[in-house]
Amino acid sequence: MVKSNRVNPWDVAAAVPDPEFPVLTIAELGILRDVRTTEAGRVVVEITATYTGCPALPVIAADVRESLRRNGFRDIEVRTVWQPPWTSDAITPAGLAKLAAAGIAPPGPARTGPIPLTLYPAAESVDCPRCGSPETVTVSDFGPTACTALRRCPACGEPFEQVKAI
Repeated sequence: MVKSNRVNPWDVAAAVPDPEFPVLTIAELGILRDVRTTEAGRVVVEITATYTGCPALPVIAADVRESLRRNGFRDIEVRTVWQPPWTSDAITPAGLAKLAAAGIAPPGPARTGPIPLTLYPAAESVDCPRCGSPETVTVSDFGPTACTALRRCPACGEPFEQVKAI
């Protein structure tokens, strides 16, 4: 068993970019839950999904393993944990800023408590990440990933993705 004494495994795992939002690391997205080394030297990494069935989870696990291997760790286990469930509130302030800088509207606070079921939900105010206008419109409730919606800003004319508050 080869183990790197120069690199902290948490730092290595935390630096792995998210495949759907490559401007963010998995730590900034809030899906990296724990990294520990057992007495036997195994690195155990716990990640969670942004939602059940997220197709990126196996890719993230493989990227974490590969990054740890490149940094000298050989005995690696990546586990998926479901509790506590991920919410968009887990995105770090740095992650929110990086999303906005990349032209992706960061989510507002996650909804808590009972959510009223209506046929037409109230329109959500989302500021344009390019010009800052609050007068944006939803083009589609579903973007390239289930975590995003597509919006457009009439003020500057630009389309953009919005990370949904979950």
